[in-house]
Amino acid sequence: MKYKQLTLEKRYQISALNKLGKNQTFIANEIGVHKATICRELSRNSLPKYSAKAAHVIAKIRHKKKPRKISGRLHVDKNLFISHETIYQYIYKNLRQGGTLYKNLRHQNKKYTRRSSQYKTRGQIKGRVSIEEHPSIVETYSRIGDVEIDTVIGKGPKGAIVTIIDRKSKFSLFKVVDSKQALIDLMAPIKNNIHTVTSDNGKEFSFHKDVSEALDCGFYFCHPYRSCEKGLNENTNGLLRQYFSKETDFTTITDKQIVEAQERLNHRPRKAFGYKTPFEVFFGTIIGNMAS
Repeated sequence: MKYKQLTLEKRYQISALNKLGKNQTFIANEIGVHKATICRELSRNSLPKYSAKAAHVIAKIRHKKKPRKISGRLHVDKNLFISHETIYQYIYKNLRQGGTLYKNLRHQNKKYTRRSSQYKTRGQIKGRVSIEEHPSIVETYSRIGDVEIDTVIGKGPKGAIVTIIDRKSKFSLFKVVDSKQALIDLMAPIKNNIHTVTSDNGKEFSFHKDVSEALDCGFYFCHPYRSCEKGLNENTNGLLRQYFSKETDFTTITDKQIVEAQERLNHRPRKAFGYKTPFEVFFGTIIGNMAS
């Protein structure tokens, strides 16, 4: 099945079922989407109550903002004023002429694979600490050093990329996983700035105590099946898929390829930061804290 955004009709269904008190799994099964889609939809588009019409408007606005990153950064760096609509039209014209600029857009009608079978294999991790116990400041996204982690799986049973995302700056670190030491080594250079780590319940994080001790930080786990509790990481993993698709054999990926993808995402302008990049926000904040 090709990827499709939620229609207004489906959003009305979500609204009706939500008002009836149905859980997210039930709603997902009723309208034929993954429950993670419902989780994201309700968390992103509730003001604070969920309204189908309002959610549809919000989603349209969010979709239109992608070329605005280019437009905004041109204004910041070059003092050029080019509207995002002009950029869209240029991409569409290039596509009609057989060009490939459209491939730089995040969604390209790629297939979506249900992950229910993956969840069934996950069990309880010994000594796990629930996300409910992490410091309240983590939810404010206001300080450097509260990170979300996950793994991205490639083709075949072997090979995975561990992804680490800072909540405040969206600064990312990636590495092909070979052992628990990979996670520790990846964060070692910024160890003094790490406060908390939040992950899902994947068995690959069963060594959480070793990471917590090595980095001197708290390690917390999301509720089962609630990937939206680390939504920033989920979103970044989607961006990483632009460089390494599900058909990629991750055992063949080189360190150079990983670093190139990491650099591109860390130097990608974000509207939330006034079109500054995650790299600029992360290190700018650290340097600012040291100076104060």
